[in-house]
Amino acid sequence: MATRDAIAMPAPSDYGAIELKEFIRKYTYKGFIVTVVSLIILLLLYWGTVKISEATANKFKMAPIVKIDITDLPPPPSDAEEIPPPPAEQIINTGPASRAGTPVPVPETEITADLKEFASMEELGRASSEGGDGVDLGGFAPNIDVNKKVNVDVRESEGDPWEFVAVEKEPYIDLAELQKKIVYPEMARRAGIEGKVIVRVYVGKDGKPVKTLIESSDNELLDNAAKIAIMKSVFTPAIQNGSPVSLWVSIPINFRLR
Repeated sequence: MATRDAIAMPAPSDYGAIELKEFIRKYTYKGFIVTVVSLIILLLLYWGTVKISEATANKFKMAPIVKIDITDLPPPPSDAEEIPPPPAEQIINTGPASRAGTPVPVPETEITADLKEFASMEELGRASSEGGDGVDLGGFAPNIDVNKKVNVDVRESEGDPWEFVAVEKEPYIDLAELQKKIVYPEMARRAGIEGKVIVRVYVGKDGKPVKTLIESSDNELLDNAAKIAIMKSVFTPAIQNGSPVSLWVSIPINFRLR
């Protein structure tokens, strides 16, 4: 009978499933306890912070806001002092005592004290015809209305009648219509005078003739009639840069007896 080799069995271990389960259970309890304690501590800290914040807020309380309607305002006291009226405006003569106007010769005995000394041109520019009797503070005499509006008729200068001015359109008038306005001078008619008169006319922006002069004439008896007819007419004004302008223009007028 054959002999079998003996197999050595390992010695039993001190660490196995039972010990591992025991280890897990032990430390699971410890972890649960630590977690619960930490949570309680955090809750206590949060509660303490909230209480401190409320105490601080109560310490600095703001006054409540009260809304008042304007109709709820109490009436003013009856014994309130009345506001005094503003003082009357006092007119102070600040103009010079000099008088402006055309000097009139008078006897020396009639010259008043305020006229014995000659005023300067600067003083006369601020003086009135009545003069002043106060202290001259550099202003106008009080009886001068410096705010008075005066209409000033500003007229253009006619310029040189013979100067050339470039325009897009010259003043225009219907010569046939102008001839109908001619009133033949009676003296020239009796004398049988005929001829041609060229009138230089300054036509304004509105087309109305402003000034005339005789450029050439066959007889002086015809000149005045030509001027009168032109001054009664209305022209189409000259155009320069798209706008009407004043301009000199020559107008021929013929005088013929029928």
